Amino acid sequence: MAGKRILVGEIGRPHGVRGLVKLRSFTADPAAIAGYGPLTDEAGTRHFALTLLSEGLARVEGVGDRDAAARLTGTLLYAERDRLPPAEEEEYYLADLIGLRAETEAGESLGAVRAVEDHGAGAFLVLEGPPERLLPFTRAVVPVIDLAAGRLTIVLPEEVVVPPGAEDAA
Repeated sequence: MAGKRILVGEIGRPHGVRGLVKLRSFTADPAAIAGYGPLTDEAGTRHFALTLLSEGLARVEGVGDRDAAARLTGTLLYAERDRLPPAEEEEYYLADLIGLRAETEAGESLGAVRAVEDHGAGAFLVLEGPPERLLPFTRAVVPVIDLAAGRLTIVLPEEVVVPPGAEDAA
């Protein structure tokens, strides 16, 4: 897990003229975001120290006016994975799933988890191909996750089962 970064929030529009910003926190406790610093942007090149003034409102160190705050609008904020609390039993940081080997219950390789996408209706695992597969991240489809062994067990839903020989035809 060393070196992994987790998306924890986003800087919103400016608030007032003194450099305050609206802040969207993606952490379970919205106030916890300030304690996971230093936070970085997506590229990891800029660092941000936040002071929360109230839920949804923050001061960014070094930002003193509305124009500087406006330039940060939409900046995604990341924390180092090892600065976050451990996940509870049967809970996972989605970033920890990336790179795990995916196997059927019989041990057949399905590739590795290339990405985890969540567009609001629940998380989906993207398994590298061929063929690339997009699978719902549910207990029915992913009954076993073994982070220590670096693998997860997949029960392919009938809708995504590839018939024998179909991979060769593609």
